[in-house]
Amino acid sequence: MESWMGYSGFLLEMIRAAGVEIGDEIVVERPDGSSFRGLLMFKGELSAENIVVIKLGNGYNVGVAVDPSCRIRRVAPGRKPAFVRPPPPPPREGLPRVKIIGTGGTIASRVDYRTGAVRPAISSEDLVSLVPELSEIATVDAEVLLSVYSEDLTVREWGMIAEAVWRVLEKREFSGVILTHGTDTMHYTSAALSFALQRPPVPVILVGSQRSSDRPSSDAALNLIGATWAAARAPFAEVVVAMHAGHSDDAIAFHRGTRVVKMHTSSRSAFKSVNASPLAVLRGQDLTVLDEYNPRGGDGFSYEPGFSDRAALVKFYPGMSPEILEYLAERGMRGVVIEGTGLGHVARSWIPVVKALVDSGFFVGMASQCRFGRVNMRVYNTGRDLLRAGVVELGDLLPEVALVKLMWVLYRAQSLPDVSKMMITPVARELGARMLPEGVEPA
Repeated sequence: MESWMGYSGFLLEMIRAAGVEIGDEIVVERPDGSSFRGLLMFKGELSAENIVVIKLGNGYNVGVAVDPSCRIRRVAPGRKPAFVRPPPPPPREGLPRVKIIGTGGTIASRVDYRTGAVRPAISSEDLVSLVPELSEIATVDAEVLLSVYSEDLTVREWGMIAEAVWRVLEKREFSGVILTHGTDTMHYTSAALSFALQRPPVPVILVGSQRSSDRPSSDAALNLIGATWAAARAPFAEVVVAMHAGHSDDAIAFHRGTRVVKMHTSSRSAFKSVNASPLAVLRGQDLTVLDEYNPRGGDGFSYEPGFSDRAALVKFYPGMSPEILEYLAERGMRGVVIEGTGLGHVARSWIPVVKALVDSGFFVGMASQCRFGRVNMRVYNTGRDLLRAGVVELGDLLPEVALVKLMWVLYRAQSLPDVSKMMITPVARELGARMLPEGVEPA
């Protein structure tokens, strides 16, 4: 029998026979004389078939094991759980204006009690109404551009997001732009926007949450409050990621868009700056700036959209065949970033394949699997031989950022020399100073 609000089999037959619907008050009576009274709740589809979930009078949900000898009675009708947007707080005059653009993710999601999972459900307007503190910081204008899980984003959606932000920036009507985004690929999008929106006049802040906004332990509200404060008042004007700085609800870290990685599956402080400090940390209304930055209102804003999907990221492992590179080339890819070992190595059996591909105009760049440090392929014979084969060492470019940059470069450059040159030319502080040629300043 098909699932109904998570219920199936004999238990679903019992519920329907009793004329019970989700939200009704019921009593579950068992043969041993025990009984449980509460509201019938949704349950996860993967939970045991014989468990009925009810909300007790004290507010706790419990699972009650039943069998066909038990009895379910409807005591009183109820209402199905539903999200109702509270009215927005009244606007205040004289506050900075901040634009919020929704793209989905956990921050704009709710628990689906049918499955126990999280699904996109709350709009940016809902978020604003649910966090009244925002009205004390800025006048917020919210819209929904996308409502997708971040793993479903492609270069097409990156282009849509970049264009939406550019249109806002061009009007010069807002003190900052916030993008609500799923955390799993937020560091890819932050890198993409860093290349597409160079030296923006105001902050462009990506913000997400590890736990949905309708959960008591959610980090959504504080992350959004911190992002709004920075969008309205921070002195820097860069693409950054705003997330919890630690486990406690006391600080928000702002990570440069080309220097950040999601490092934990579920921690609220999952995002870390790699080979760099966070750009700034906000505690209450006290902002501590930790690195050099492009100033708000500065010159040189450049809109450079466009990404190619003809690039790939390959993680080398012991015993891996170089045939994967040949396969990618045959499938129409124009370049690859390899996550090599340590200082930037792969098995020596890869060298002839790499050379043949590079000779054909295929780009091969080398990043490291190590999160910290930088590639240096001049220390060992393997590295030097890979360089002679035409591999481009990518210094301390994070592999994810290197992939996004290659997508951005391939959209612009046709010849292999041009691709190679652009990959090691700084655009958005994605390369550390030790990687830059003499006399070249970070972008």
